[in-house]
Amino acid sequence: MIPTTPQGPRRPRLHRAASDRPYFSADGESYLAQTTLRELSKSRPLRVLSEEDFAHWQTYGYVVVREAIPARAARQLLDFTWDFQGLDPDRPDSWYEDRPFRSQLDRQLHVYGFVEAYHHQLLWDSRQAQRVYDAFVDVWDCEELWVTLDRLNLNPPNVGNRDRALIDATDRGFDIELHWDIDTTLGVPPQRVQGIIALNDTSPETGGFQCGPELFRRFEEWKTDQPADRDPIRPSVDRSEFPVVRPDLHPGDLLIWNGLLAHGVARNTSRDGVRAVQYLSMMPALEEHERLRHSRVESWRHLRTPRWNRTLVGDLTRHESKRYPTATLDGLGSRLLGLTSWSDGDQDQEPAAGGRSEEPSCAASA
Repeated sequence: MIPTTPQGPRRPRLHRAASDRPYFSADGESYLAQTTLRELSKSRPLRVLSEEDFAHWQTYGYVVVREAIPARAARQLLDFTWDFQGLDPDRPDSWYEDRPFRSQLDRQLHVYGFVEAYHHQLLWDSRQAQRVYDAFVDVWDCEELWVTLDRLNLNPPNVGNRDRALIDATDRGFDIELHWDIDTTLGVPPQRVQGIIALNDTSPETGGFQCGPELFRRFEEWKTDQPADRDPIRPSVDRSEFPVVRPDLHPGDLLIWNGLLAHGVARNTSRDGVRAVQYLSMMPALEEHERLRHSRVESWRHLRTPRWNRTLVGDLTRHESKRYPTATLDGLGSRLLGLTSWSDGDQDQEPAAGGRSEEPSCAASA
């Protein structure tokens, strides 16, 4: 017999994005590229970002786009967020009512203020807003993008059953207050981009997004002095040398950050204020990844909880598929979902409405 060599774990297949600039990904989250985003030279004119904005993005790892969606649209989303959870913004005691939890993860998501809505029309209105899309085109230097199917966050004061002390502290790994979105010990780090749209004004007391821009700027220098077994996703830094900052955000502002930027969510220490955002990012479209494309389209069509992240769990009390119809997409939104290919015709086509589908939107599909 011919001896056989044991096979190692199969590497996930890399798919090339549908863009002239080469981006490759297995999952539509992290990408390999010939040039890192912080070193990328633009081949397209900037649409939304100024030259100063783009320089800040590449130097410090984040950029703020003011009023990427209208402030009134952000406030509508905030009203929806309260209503979806059955919470009264004028009754802080209602924010801490007892509720069942399916798992320890479910409890943690409650503490952190995640809101399990993914497909309401207001969420899609933000996703298919031209100014939001153009900002991500500027960052990736790529027009063929897909939008992430992500949720909302409404984080009230971290007390009662939303106290972060309810979550066991760890010495390594994910830390809500400061972490990286990628494994920073890899020789060729993947490219990843994240984003949020503010639904209300930030304040020091309500906490919210914070980051370490100086660490991003000096990362290559910093890592040479670190031990070989350092934590790949949790930085251990002197904050007097590498200060943590909280960008000032107002309703409708879009904040985009690089996965190599150490960031997190500061605790809400206010008496009765909340931090509210929509999570929203865009990545190069993996149109040849047919299984992923199909999953995205079916998630939108039937209001199913997306599968791209294990922490997306859907609402326990009343799933969104029981609450409202499938969102209507315009030409841009259809391409950002993957329903329509970027190679097909003009963006200004007839809207895609889930209500036209022969397949019913049912809770059982969630």
